[in-house]
Amino acid sequence: MKRLLAAVQFLTVLPLPQSLRVSERDLGRSAPFFPLVGLGIGALAAGLDYLLAFILPLPVASVLVVIFLFAASGGLHLDGLADTADGFFSSRPRERMLEIMRDSRTGPMGVAAIVLVLMLKVTLLASVPNAARWWVILLLPLAGRCGMLVSLALLPYARAEGGLASIFYLHRSRFHLVLALAFLVVAGWLSGGGVGLAAGLCAFGFGLLFASYAYLKIGGFTGDTLGAACELTELIAPLACVIAAHRGWLG
Repeated sequence: MKRLLAAVQFLTVLPLPQSLRVSERDLGRSAPFFPLVGLGIGALAAGLDYLLAFILPLPVASVLVVIFLFAASGGLHLDGLADTADGFFSSRPRERMLEIMRDSRTGPMGVAAIVLVLMLKVTLLASVPNAARWWVILLLPLAGRCGMLVSLALLPYARAEGGLASIFYLHRSRFHLVLALAFLVVAGWLSGGGVGLAAGLCAFGFGLLFASYAYLKIGGFTGDTLGAACELTELIAPLACVIAAHRGWLG
C-alpha cells in the first residue's frame, strides 16, 4: 500500500493526508504501480469524456480531456518532454545535453515539442470513432506510464552525480518490462479487442524505441526523459485506433 501511495504522490497532484506520507524508499520501489496509477487516471478521464459527450461536440470534449490529463500530473511529464527536446535537439555533446536538460528555462525546441504533442493529442482524440473513445482514453495514460516503466527497466541512470529519478534505478528490475507489456496487452485486449491489443503492443514497441533513442543520446534515462516517454507513448493508442478506423479495420 505504501508503494502504491508513493506512485500516486509522484505521478499525480492528488493530495495525501499527512498520516499517509511515504518515505524515499517507498518512492524508489513504487515503479511497478505506475501502470495502475495510469489506469486510474484513464478511468477518470474516460468517465469525464462520457459526461462531456452529452453537452459538447467531440472536438471540445477532446480538448477538455487533454486538459484534465495535463492537470492530473500537474504538467510534470510535459515539463520533462520540453527539457528532453531542448537537450536532444541541441546538437551538443552528451554532457552539454544533460546540462541543458537541467536548466529550468524552456527553449524553442521545448516549446515546439509541447505545442506539437498537445495539438496531435487533441486531433487524434477528436478523430477517434465514438464507439472506441472510451477505451482509447482509458489506454492513453496507462500506455504513458508503461512507457516510463520500459525506460526504467532497461536503462541506467544517465547522470553520474545522481538526481531525483536515480532512486528508481536502485530498485529497478527486468520484471518491470514484463509488467508493462502485460498491462498493455491485457488492458488493450479486454477494452478494445484486437485493435486494442494492437494499440497496446504498438505502445510497448514505441517505449522500446524511445528507450533505445535515449540511450544513444545520453546513455540512459533521467527524470526528464521519463516524462518525455510518458507524453510520447500516450500518443500511440489513439494513433493506432485512428489508423485502424481509416483503413476500415475497426469493427
